[in-house]
Amino acid sequence: MINIMPAFPAHVRGIAELIEPMVAQRLLISKDLIDYFEDVQEFYVAIDGDRVVGCGALHVLWEDIAEIRTLAVSTDYQGRGVGGNLYLALEAKAYELELRRLFCLTFETSFFGKFGFTEIQGTPVGENVYAEMLRSHDDGMAEFLELARVKPNTLGNTRMLKELDNPISEGGFQS
Repeated sequence: MINIMPAFPAHVRGIAELIEPMVAQRLLISKDLIDYFEDVQEFYVAIDGDRVVGCGALHVLWEDIAEIRTLAVSTDYQGRGVGGNLYLALEAKAYELELRRLFCLTFETSFFGKFGFTEIQGTPVGENVYAEMLRSHDDGMAEFLELARVKPNTLGNTRMLKELDNPISEGGFQS
């Protein structure tokens, strides 16, 4: 049975091993192991026994938007709904955080399209927010902002956005 759960530091090496072949295929950007440890609280994992067979991260970009990052499933587990279940766990976390939009950079446009994402051009934030985001040292943020310093590493993937349900008064979201 496959279990979807928040990642623990003990899962980080499994996440890195899962991602490694996808980095080699230029489907995901390479990260150092320390980066996965530092970001472990953003990750959810799919576990089969003691093996990490899928992962995904929710990285908050600003007060109303987060990025779905590093959503990946082992090739021998693809087509079993693991990726979809991971995405749904990340979206549920986005609702918990009262976010309004989800962003992703992906080659899997049909997968994300099934969940309501649409292709966009440019960066979906205003000038003031953009100026604040420029202060980040995160390479993923630089990708989001389309900064020239990351262009050599850009994989050529598609920018997609999903609007979440509108918040109701006094916080919270309506379903």
